[in-house]
Amino acid sequence: MSEGRSPLFVAVVVVLYAFLLAPIVIIVLAAFNAGEYLRFPPDGLSIRWFVKFAQSGPFVRAFVFSLQLAAATTILATVLGGMAAFYVVRHAGRFRDTLRLLVVSPLQLPAILTGIALLLFFYGTGLGTRGMRALLLGHTLVCLPYVFLTISTVLVGFDRSLEEAARSLGAGPLTTFRRVTLPLIKGGVISGALFAFITSFDQFPISLLLVSVGNTTLPLQLFDYLRFSFDPTAAAVSTVSVLMSVAIVLIIHRLVGLESIAWGGPR
Repeated sequence: MSEGRSPLFVAVVVVLYAFLLAPIVIIVLAAFNAGEYLRFPPDGLSIRWFVKFAQSGPFVRAFVFSLQLAAATTILATVLGGMAAFYVVRHAGRFRDTLRLLVVSPLQLPAILTGIALLLFFYGTGLGTRGMRALLLGHTLVCLPYVFLTISTVLVGFDRSLEEAARSLGAGPLTTFRRVTLPLIKGGVISGALFAFITSFDQFPISLLLVSVGNTTLPLQLFDYLRFSFDPTAAAVSTVSVLMSVAIVLIIHRLVGLESIAWGGPR
């Protein structure tokens, strides 16, 4: 097929990738700017803004809090998303499509609308107000669909005869799941969990509406910083986030292989 690709096709692909990667390249280069202001091209190279980020109490606290929140969200979203995937794929019957749409519905709505709805829900029901609990529930809501989709994709093509063989040899349901099912679907579980972590760590609209004093996430801290300052510290923070996302993608590839996730399959 490579011989049949026209020069126009190759040029379009190159332009598309350049368009997608250009903002990241600009931000990374701006983070090493030796000048006093955020600009591109940079006025020389320096790591002074990364040092300033590491020495900034608000940024470090926001970074640590975002890591903690993303970790808790990942655990909750993975458990709930996995349970939902098993039920929808194996037991939902004629309601399968309806339930699938309900689970992934947060992806179909603007996050700001989801945040407003959650804020009204928490205040209206008295279940909680803005704070860590609200943030955890809000982040879980928007991260759960990623886990659900990746695990569902693996389960659709799962050979259930392997489970039946284990049960026929005397293994109980829990043992069968732990020693047969889970090892075979771990690619979807790990990928969904890591995508949930990235989504939670970089989540802005939900956090903006549900945050409380002392629970500031890194994206919100960066937003507040840019309101009053315009030095390359903001680019340094963004570069750290980009590098974290790249590292997570590399972890996925290392643990399960990106090619092992089949984004499709028979219904």
